[in-house]
Amino acid sequence: MKRSIRYLAGTVFLLLTPPAIAQTTPTEEPRTPAVTTPRRENPKAPVPGQNSFTEDQAKERLTENGFTSVMNLQLGEDGVWRADAARHGQPVKVLLDFQGNITTQ
Repeated sequence: MKRSIRYLAGTVFLLLTPPAIAQTTPTEEPRTPAVTTPRRENPKAPVPGQNSFTEDQAKERLTENGFTSVMNLQLGEDGVWRADAARHGQPVKVLLDFQGNITTQ
């Protein structure tokens, strides 16, 4: 009788005790901060989002980063500035997102 009571008590304890879940560290995924860290580009760039750069600021940022002959600068519906430009004498399509990431196509 005592054995069945212990067995029943142990079973009830196991059923009512939540299982321990191992803690895992989150996988390192690219983050999308509001502003990029200098000399680090978001690997998911260009990141769509509300862009606060004015046309003059976008053009200035592109020229500061070595792009010349910036033309046809337009802000897309996704919040990414797009332009035709040149870099090292070669024509490129350049994109500037709200974080300041500059990518080329």
